[in-house]
Amino acid sequence: MTVLKAIIVDDEEFARSSLFFLLQQNCPEVEITGIARSVAEAKDILAHHAIDLIFLDIAMPGGNGFDLIPDAQKHNAAVIFTTAYDQYALKAIKANALDYLLKPIDIDELKIAVEKVSQHIRLFKNQNGNDERISNLASNLASKSEIRKLTLPYGQGFKMIDVDDIIYIEADSNYSIVHLSNQEKITVSKVLREFEELLPTEQFVRVHKSNIINLNHLKEYNSKNGLQVFLKNGESINISRRRASDFFDKIKSFTKAGSDH
Repeated sequence: MTVLKAIIVDDEEFARSSLFFLLQQNCPEVEITGIARSVAEAKDILAHHAIDLIFLDIAMPGGNGFDLIPDAQKHNAAVIFTTAYDQYALKAIKANALDYLLKPIDIDELKIAVEKVSQHIRLFKNQNGNDERISNLASNLASKSEIRKLTLPYGQGFKMIDVDDIIYIEADSNYSIVHLSNQEKITVSKVLREFEELLPTEQFVRVHKSNIINLNHLKEYNSKNGLQVFLKNGESINISRRRASDFFDKIKSFTKAGSDH
């Protein structure tokens, strides 16, 4: 069993103590090295101890939890975010395939998150360098406007992609196939609804229960053989009747936005 030396970073005493108790009772592989009430205290612990994992609260007075990200990168520590709210932050975390726990913390979700971190560390323990997912998260948070990069599970690791490189996404049961501009296809265990929640709404539109398209890659659309869109890579996709109105609304706002530049 791989022992994970961890710290808990949270300004609320009840949150700190309850997470400590849950970890002691349910995650024997986690060894709590320190508990911090602020980002400053956490930085001090990281400077003096080798830490594998940080349980990091997002909203704290005297320093947002994300202020600790550079230090987590510097010390190559994995992060599991704990939060009670902040919808944009959650979207950015999901976009980069990083783990998070909503308060109050569920025991089963905690076990799963810890196991995923253990697997990640086992897979990449011999590789130097920081987790690029954290870097992408920092980039997304800096803009605070929309998600521009996604981290997709790929093989035994992760693949970082720019959303502009997505041509379209195709549903495949409980999976989705992401079609990229370099002709690469990536199959991930996400349903289309999850991508709808993450991707910029002005740029991406769901045209069918099975497809989301990137309007940047739209070449034309017509109703010669039923309403269809034709993409720049030569492929065509049907637009369902129930989604036609939303498609045309998106086209209007997308072309208007483009003409304003």
